[in-house]
Amino acid sequence: MPHTDVLIVGSGIAGLSVAIKVAQRFPHRKCIVITKQESVESNTRYAQGGIAVVSDLIHDSFEDHIEDTMKAGDGLCDPAVVKHVILQAPARLRELIEMGVDFDRDPSGDLMLGREGGHKANRIIHFQDVTGLNISKALLEKVKTLPNITLLSHHVAIDLITEEAVLPEGKVTCCGAYVLNLETDCIEKYIAPVTVLATGGIGQLYRTTTNPVIATGDGIAMAYRAGAKVSNMEFVQFHPTALFDANTNPGFLISEAVRGQGAYLRNIAGERFMFQYHADGELACRDVVSRAIATEILINNGHSVFLDCTHIPEEELLNHFPNIYRKCLSIGIDIKQDLIPVAPAAHYLCGGIDVDLQSRTSLQNLYACGECSNTGLHGANRLASNSLLEATVFAHNCFLDIEKYLDQIAVSSWLPESATELPGISVNSAGLFEKKTFLQNLMSEYAGIVRTNKGLHYALQQLNAWDREIQEGEKSFILSASWYELRNMIVCAKLIVEQSLGQKQNKGGFFNKDLESDQPAYLVEGSKSS
Repeated sequence: MPHTDVLIVGSGIAGLSVAIKVAQRFPHRKCIVITKQESVESNTRYAQGGIAVVSDLIHDSFEDHIEDTMKAGDGLCDPAVVKHVILQAPARLRELIEMGVDFDRDPSGDLMLGREGGHKANRIIHFQDVTGLNISKALLEKVKTLPNITLLSHHVAIDLITEEAVLPEGKVTCCGAYVLNLETDCIEKYIAPVTVLATGGIGQLYRTTTNPVIATGDGIAMAYRAGAKVSNMEFVQFHPTALFDANTNPGFLISEAVRGQGAYLRNIAGERFMFQYHADGELACRDVVSRAIATEILINNGHSVFLDCTHIPEEELLNHFPNIYRKCLSIGIDIKQDLIPVAPAAHYLCGGIDVDLQSRTSLQNLYACGECSNTGLHGANRLASNSLLEATVFAHNCFLDIEKYLDQIAVSSWLPESATELPGISVNSAGLFEKKTFLQNLMSEYAGIVRTNKGLHYALQQLNAWDREIQEGEKSFILSASWYELRNMIVCAKLIVEQSLGQKQNKGGFFNKDLESDQPAYLVEGSKSS
């Protein structure tokens, strides 16, 4: 039975940042990071835009960044959290640079600043259009220099290990996790006095998503089953502009920075349409742009709208977006002269496991940071490029709390010292794939960009039936990573639907046609003439 001082589930910017800081501060303590696939595979890897940081105090201010974040969050952000995160941004950016992360600079050596929807000013620190991948690679290189970090790929956390704590608060204590080793088909008990969930989002619950195939809500589902508080799951942000390809999952993200650089959105008739929906046009917040695009697609009975970059100077376009240019060219689209077909895709979960400012969950000794957590920063809708910032700030806060208490925390001694070998390999993989596809279609139809009470109740009925079925499967089937993922997806889908039914007001990324709304009628009924 493996023991470690700190167990981290997830190898994105949040998990790796915690691991690096703990390992540097406690060189004689062990830190294990587990990840489902290769270590570089995480939601962070696919973040194209960058990190929102106020660095130009002549043309920008912390107050403006705070105001933009609060506005995007549609009244549901925690003001104290917003202020804390934004004021911490410059320090966390410096740390990333010290860890070896490169960002684009102008000829004078100053950081280049991009702009995205919802931001008053240029404040996005980036590396071309592959910022997330660049960060992931740099942090993984840093991990290699720290011998007290063990990074285990192809390991799937399946449940948290907990015990009832004899504490005045009556909290349940987390003591580690059960982990499926995909190389040995063995479930092992990883015992740790500190466990950190940094498992990313839930994009794979939907038919079209920018999230990698590993984004199945594992950390949220595990925490929920263990009794942790989970909130704001109804606020699912759809990115307005994923490259349209009906047969590809995950979809390729066309960064919001492209619109920030001046690209236009056009409908099937070639008309710019965003100013009919919002005064900010293409730079409106993501929830507004996504609903507008969905409406245009519905009106025209189409599959996509189009992003027009053809008026942007060629050198500027290729320098800023080389990865997007190469990807589009590979499928026959030259963005210098062709329009890019785009449609909304599930992109970011604004809710998740409730945490305080130190990343502590409602379970003792369990932390969460990154997209799987609900910090209060995003409210009902995330402001573009605030997510990597949030991950770095809360990872730092998590480390500071671990640093304070690590030597005092005692690990449980009651657990058995054996691993449990699986009797074989998976259940019918075709059947699991079919159920996953059904779930993705269900969530896309009834718990997507626009929802209704009738659709949500139908979805909940179906999810409850699948939940019962998969619980029965636990007793009679040989289990696999795919089975555990599907179980987690059903848990997260139910949370989204149940919390959608409990929401009484349209806010940010949540929109129910049956609730009163101050949105224009065409955004509710799908027709500008209605």
